[in-house]
Amino acid sequence: MSNSSSITEFLLLAFTDRRQLQLLHFWLFLGIYLAALLANGLIITAIACDHRLHTPMYFFLLNLSLLDLGSISTTVPKAMANSLWDTRAISYLGCAAQLFLFVFFISAEYCLLTVMAYDRYVAICKPLHYGTLLGSRACVHMAAAAWGTVFLYALLHTFNTFSIPLCHGNAVGQFFCEIPHILKLSCSNAYLREVGLTVLSVLVAFSCFVFIVVSYVQIFRAVLRIPSEQGRHKAFSTCLPHLAVICLFVSTGTFAYLKPPSISSPPLDLVLAVLYSVVPPAVNPLIYSMRNQELKEAIRKVISCMIFNSDKFSIAVHK
Repeated sequence: MSNSSSITEFLLLAFTDRRQLQLLHFWLFLGIYLAALLANGLIITAIACDHRLHTPMYFFLLNLSLLDLGSISTTVPKAMANSLWDTRAISYLGCAAQLFLFVFFISAEYCLLTVMAYDRYVAICKPLHYGTLLGSRACVHMAAAAWGTVFLYALLHTFNTFSIPLCHGNAVGQFFCEIPHILKLSCSNAYLREVGLTVLSVLVAFSCFVFIVVSYVQIFRAVLRIPSEQGRHKAFSTCLPHLAVICLFVSTGTFAYLKPPSISSPPLDLVLAVLYSVVPPAVNPLIYSMRNQELKEAIRKVISCMIFNSDKFSIAVHK
């Protein structure tokens, strides 16, 4: 038996014990991580550099890409390092920092997706009031409120979780430090305060989900009343990617946390954690750029500019 005061490190769940599969996991995660960095980096650069994309929708999309970069950088590099060096250890402070950052980025992303639903609702259902309700100052205030609120929220969760006495060792049943798996190490009844906070968080998250659903019901009703096919296509092209990202985010996270205990197992928990923590940040840029012609054109310009500048640099070096 041990308590939290004597724990200096935690042991994360390994994907596999076979060395060849560990290296395969490293290269697979490296490919996903680099793809996420490149795709989200291109979106951020394209939106920042193209003045035509300086609108509320793309401002929130830039924030979403920043959060995707943060969330995948919180979990994947440590998992890759552990597989590469055949270790499971993470320091006590490292675990606390990872938990804080993961809760922060995931919560902020959900808040931002809710704000983006409101943005699409106003743009399609109340277009005449769009400039008033979603001016540049209002957008900055909403984004700052989302970031600031979830910062305090993540800090509260982290403090609550790591103030609980841990009496069941230091082996975390996940490949990154996650609240439910830290709570499994706690003494009996010592975790009820954190459980209460988690229940409150679920209620708030459900309220946001209801708001998103109601917003999209109103959006689709308004879109179907648009007389021109081109107008309907443009409206759907801006809404469907956002709706797809929400469905991916909510479905994977909900199933991971609310699945029946009878089907819970370490391999399944591992796969579900990858689905909701690693896949969305890598897939979101693809979803948003598939149907959005303005964004695709801006990304093409960024790539062309990068290739042109690299060619100029290469010519200068050879001279």
